[in-house]
Amino acid sequence: MSDAVRYRDSTQIVLPRETLGGLRADLGREFVLTFVDQDDTVRIIGSPVEIKEASDWLARHGVFLP
Repeated sequence: MSDAVRYRDSTQIVLPRETLGGLRADLGREFVLTFVDQDDTVRIIGSPVEIKEASDWLARHGVFLP
């Protein structure tokens, strides 16, 4: 049986809304992702491949993930 937490971590990124800042539009154009706003956070959801590439892209733009 697969580990649900590990799968969820590979298909989403959760960030404080202010961390994403003005990068959201560019990120959305670059990758196939869904953005879900929740209170003070943004949940970015996508396939494991898209999330990995989006994580790398965010890191290149100064956003380091926990």
